[in-house]
Amino acid sequence: MPASTGLQEVRHGESGVSDDALLAAMALGDEDAGLVFVRRHQRRVYGLALSMVRDAALAEDIAQEAFLRAWRHAGAFDRRRASASTWLLAITRNLAVDALRVRRPLVTDPVQLAQAALVDPARQPDVQAEGADTRARLAGVLAGLPPEQSRAVVLAVVYGYTAEEVGRAQGVPLGTAKTRIRRGLQRLREAAGPSGTGAEVAR
Repeated sequence: MPASTGLQEVRHGESGVSDDALLAAMALGDEDAGLVFVRRHQRRVYGLALSMVRDAALAEDIAQEAFLRAWRHAGAFDRRRASASTWLLAITRNLAVDALRVRRPLVTDPVQLAQAALVDPARQPDVQAEGADTRARLAGVLAGLPPEQSRAVVLAVVYGYTAEEVGRAQGVPLGTAKTRIRRGLQRLREAAGPSGTGAEVAR
């Protein structure tokens, strides 16, 4: 279980309460709604932050700030533009990118950091390649993919997102997410050779 976001968890029976309703209540200052919202999304928010910054303490800070910003701007949320989860993950991504620009001025694109995770056998055994040459080819192929396709592959292969979850994170239809993952994996398998990447297309 990820580290706490700094906001207490609550255990109620609000599983049927929609995110939209929680945000509406948060906009009115309802602390209970805010706590439920945190509990519902903290794993995904913390996980996304950690996948980008690769630092547990920094990821925790980013997650806490993401929820605080969601609280402060709950009244501005527009369900017609994006789902609550997509909106929240966008806030998280922006905060993580800002943090990376401060801490790693030479590496500002989160995809570049994700590429390192993908080809690091210590972080993702399913994507191990035999020898540095093969790992380098995989890194080169991933770097050459369109950014949205590279992100989709990293989310699916490295961090275990399903295609549906990738679609929600990127704000695209399920079919688009599946296509991005499938095409990206095909390029990686071709670069890895006969053994492939060992990964399957997310459901």
